[in-house]
Amino acid sequence: MATDWLGSIVSINCGESLGVYQGRVSAVDQVSQTISLTRPFHNGVKCLVPEVTFRAGDITELKILEIPGPGDSRQCGDLHQTEMGIPGVGCQVGPSQNGTGKVLKKPISSSAPQNIPRRTDVKNQDIVISPQQQCSKSYMDRHVETLTQSKGFRRRHNSWSSSSRHPNQVTPKKSGLKNGQMKSKDDECFGDDIDEIPDTDFDFEGNLALFDKAAVFEEIETYERRSGTRSRGTPNEKPARYRHDENILESEPIVYRRIVVPQNANKEFCTDSGLVVPSVSYELHKKLLSVAEKHGLTLERRLEMTGVCASQMALSLLGGPNRLNPKNVHQRPTVALLCGPHVKGAQGISCGRHLSNHDVHVILFLPNFVKMLESITNELNLFSKTQGQQVSSVRDLPDTPVDLVINCLDCHENAFLRDQPWYKAVVDWANQNRAPVLSIDPPINEMEQGIDAKWSLALGLPLPLGERAGRVYLCDIGIPQKVFQEVGINYHSPFGCKFVIPLHST
Repeated sequence: MATDWLGSIVSINCGESLGVYQGRVSAVDQVSQTISLTRPFHNGVKCLVPEVTFRAGDITELKILEIPGPGDSRQCGDLHQTEMGIPGVGCQVGPSQNGTGKVLKKPISSSAPQNIPRRTDVKNQDIVISPQQQCSKSYMDRHVETLTQSKGFRRRHNSWSSSSRHPNQVTPKKSGLKNGQMKSKDDECFGDDIDEIPDTDFDFEGNLALFDKAAVFEEIETYERRSGTRSRGTPNEKPARYRHDENILESEPIVYRRIVVPQNANKEFCTDSGLVVPSVSYELHKKLLSVAEKHGLTLERRLEMTGVCASQMALSLLGGPNRLNPKNVHQRPTVALLCGPHVKGAQGISCGRHLSNHDVHVILFLPNFVKMLESITNELNLFSKTQGQQVSSVRDLPDTPVDLVINCLDCHENAFLRDQPWYKAVVDWANQNRAPVLSIDPPINEMEQGIDAKWSLALGLPLPLGERAGRVYLCDIGIPQKVFQEVGINYHSPFGCKFVIPLHST
């Protein structure tokens, strides 16, 4: 009878999607095939609703945790006096050996409905259920339906249709899997008894020591060698690794000393690629320029090439594209160009013209002389067509620091210029301005340099410059290779794709 089940504490498993519910039976309806639990717990957590109702098709497994004793069947208040009408809910009951019923285990003592005993506590005492209460498995093959809401059951307060649903019954949604399939998957993953889990921790180090890595790797290499899975090399060989800028094709070995001078170099430099660039004496350098001029590399061409390379280096030092672009017109850089009345000064004037063409504010200092070299006159004529400013007095130079000072005051030959008042005044101004200094083709003797440079630009081949020259750069002024050979220099260009390269002391 239904009264035999009212007040019992049961556990209802609704499959993987709905979970497990526990509570006290408050109503059993045979007509609508439903069972209601009061004060329910969902997966061990107390539900927010006071009562939930289940359909027979939603139940995968039903277990009786506690049957009330005499006088306990009316603990749930007014209950429906209906007969037990869920014969096929998959309960764990069956006929016993004597045919009178199946032996189930009952807890030692009954408790309140909210104090639901643990699953492992059911194995204490035995009770007998009559054969009329034995449950078959006629509903276990039905499809499992999931809830329309993602979090638990929601009690329905609206009216239900005429589909024989209980007012407190939940509405699950279909998951597309059969109860048997889901249960088998659960058994595969979670089927082990919790009592069989060992209490001791897993010994990772001990199990790792049992793994013979050398033997396993040897077996793998033997298999690869026999099956031909290794495409190249032996198993013990490591594949070569290349950078993104290296050639993977085999080539001739690199010769790092490709420039040989006739006499022993006093100082040697090297490029970023490791190529050795020896220095030459001033006499050999002068001879090289003379032979190049004889073959057509005139002074005007050399001045133009020097001005282009020096201006390109100066633009990089001033910030390059980050500083010199149309959006930074308010940050126009200022360069002070200090030139003397000689060929070195003409190289500086050519550099100033190119800088002015690139929107750099150039202030050119050149002392007044009665007679100027023709090269200086030509360069000044071109410079006057730019927006650059020319001054002949130190007082006209800026009082505030400039962005860059380009030094072309010193000369290899005219040493008397260093005794002139204007020279000393300009040197003092440059040392007090605290701006970085770039020297173009500085002299060899450090005593002849009144201004310490941060960078120095050499032409063609470097001279044995000292420490006061700063970091040395080399520019290509267009001297052909056969011109080098004519003066006894075995030359191979170290510039690559650039016209100005840095040099490092060896």
